[in-house]
Amino acid sequence: MLQVLGELVQTGLGSLAAYLAAHVLLCLLPAFLIAGALAALVPKEAITKYLGRKTPKWISYPAAAIGGFVLAVCSCTIMPLFASIHKKGAGLGPAITFLFVGPAVNILAISLTGVAIGMDIALARVVLSILFGVGIGLVMAGVFRKDDAAHDAATSAVDAFAQEGRVPGRTWVFFGLLLSILIAGTLQVGLLTNTYASFRLGGSPVALAATPGVGAPTHWAARLQGWLDGVVPPNEALGIEGVSVHGVVLIGMLSTIGATAWKGLERVDEGYNTWTYAALGLISLTLLLASLSVTVGLDGLTVGVTGTLIAEVLLIGAVWWMAVTQFETYEIQEWLWEVWRFVKQIMPLLIVGVFAAGMARALIPPTWIRTIAGNNTVWANLAGVLFGMFMYFPTLVEVPIAQTFLALGMQRGPLLAYLLSDPVASLQSILITNKVIGYKKTALYVVLVTVFSTLSGLIYGWVVR
Repeated sequence: MLQVLGELVQTGLGSLAAYLAAHVLLCLLPAFLIAGALAALVPKEAITKYLGRKTPKWISYPAAAIGGFVLAVCSCTIMPLFASIHKKGAGLGPAITFLFVGPAVNILAISLTGVAIGMDIALARVVLSILFGVGIGLVMAGVFRKDDAAHDAATSAVDAFAQEGRVPGRTWVFFGLLLSILIAGTLQVGLLTNTYASFRLGGSPVALAATPGVGAPTHWAARLQGWLDGVVPPNEALGIEGVSVHGVVLIGMLSTIGATAWKGLERVDEGYNTWTYAALGLISLTLLLASLSVTVGLDGLTVGVTGTLIAEVLLIGAVWWMAVTQFETYEIQEWLWEVWRFVKQIMPLLIVGVFAAGMARALIPPTWIRTIAGNNTVWANLAGVLFGMFMYFPTLVEVPIAQTFLALGMQRGPLLAYLLSDPVASLQSILITNKVIGYKKTALYVVLVTVFSTLSGLIYGWVVR
């Protein structure tokens, strides 16, 4: 029993270590910076003023569909925002579209989905959630048009949405630079992935007794990599990538960022301190280290200067130049505080989720997944939807869970159905929605989410087959 438990813990820790080393730095670090900038620097009025019931549909529904992206909402924050815009006078249809689409187009969720599972799933998640989110909103507005009109009359929609919500040009440029950091770190094209210079790093090789006929490792990096492969063995069948020497360094940097950020960003809205500058410097340095190409050989460690590194140096420099020269101090403080808020809210849940998903990979028989959701059928997609609705995982945690299902044999159609339904129709979100719009509207909404998510999985499964 203890041996089995030890193996499960080792698998969970291995999955977590591989995940942190491979996905967090060039994916989530920039995404947290983007989410914080959107939350702090983009006025909510810039979106909500377009969601009124009397606003033309060709304006209100697209605005609702992209609202979650601009406001950087997740499954946790979508509910109070939904309640708020509905109370202020947003039409039922646009508000429902916002509720459905918001978590799916969250920049954090899309970034992680693209890196961990594939850009095909990430793009399908965006496109199909927008199309069907608009469809659900239109159906809800049509069925309850009398109630919607009464709600519109009872609220001061005109006054609430007449505010100016203009986004300054400098904010769009700043956002574009942050988005470029994310793209440069994750886009797999030759211009970025090519190595343009390389050098050897480390001290003199440490001689070891060579095994006759076998090239034994003679350098500290090679020996460390061999030890890592033994502690966290790569397992393609379970989706475990293993941990490299480069990854160990990056995990260490990530831990140091967490320690300094706790002291430097927890009260950054009150002013900067030495820990603030240390945290920001470490974030920049870590992104640059993650952009290097590091190869471990039997006799040494080769470090390559990649196109990604060159791009990150230029982009990070431009971001900090803009932060210092183009924004007021309080605006940057608010941005950094929002970044830290997202990190505190999401990272602990993400770490627990990845660890649990790693253990689940060793526990769940692949035959179960292949039997229930191994084919792109109506029942397989419905099973994915129902699992997402009743076994809720917070935003981003559903991604490693989905990665686990994929490794165990789930088809990509049911996988997408699960990813669409998980953040928008959990038990707690259903209860909150019921409180905001009533049980009749909530019941229809849940039915529509089930139908449209199942249909999304089916359509995607047919396309990628």
